[in-house]
Amino acid sequence: MRVGIGYDVHQLVAGRPLVLGGVEVPYLMGLDGYSDADVLLHAVMDALLGAAGADDIGRHFPDSDPRYKEVSSLFLLGRVAQILAGQELAVGNIDAVIVAQAPRLVPYLPQMELNIAGTLGIAPEQVNVKATTTEWLGFTGRGEGIAAYAISCLLKA
Repeated sequence: MRVGIGYDVHQLVAGRPLVLGGVEVPYLMGLDGYSDADVLLHAVMDALLGAAGADDIGRHFPDSDPRYKEVSSLFLLGRVAQILAGQELAVGNIDAVIVAQAPRLVPYLPQMELNIAGTLGIAPEQVNVKATTTEWLGFTGRGEGIAAYAISCLLKA
């Protein structure tokens, strides 16, 4: 068994869609970044890559590479799945939390879980996504950005 942890944060800005877990969430702002800036999937990918001992998403998908400009993070997660398969590793489970004061994310969490599970080829029960606030404290509480944490367990396939 191998365990990995991931973290990501992006600033909220006007004029971009808010994409979390591959779901476009209706909101007046979106996350700024080179790709679609999906903090949830970025944290999940880093947790998986960390558990595999395979560096991090910045090394695999650098923002200096034009192939990754505005790319879907679900596509990148699929590439991470290929890396895991190449090492004969299988996902045991993923547990993640999105930290955002707004918008309310609970209605979108089941679809995020399905997107992650489907992309990785695992059962939806192996993915758990939660959302929390910081009770108006810090940059997430002030609505300046959104963060996500993830942990994963990998097993030898």
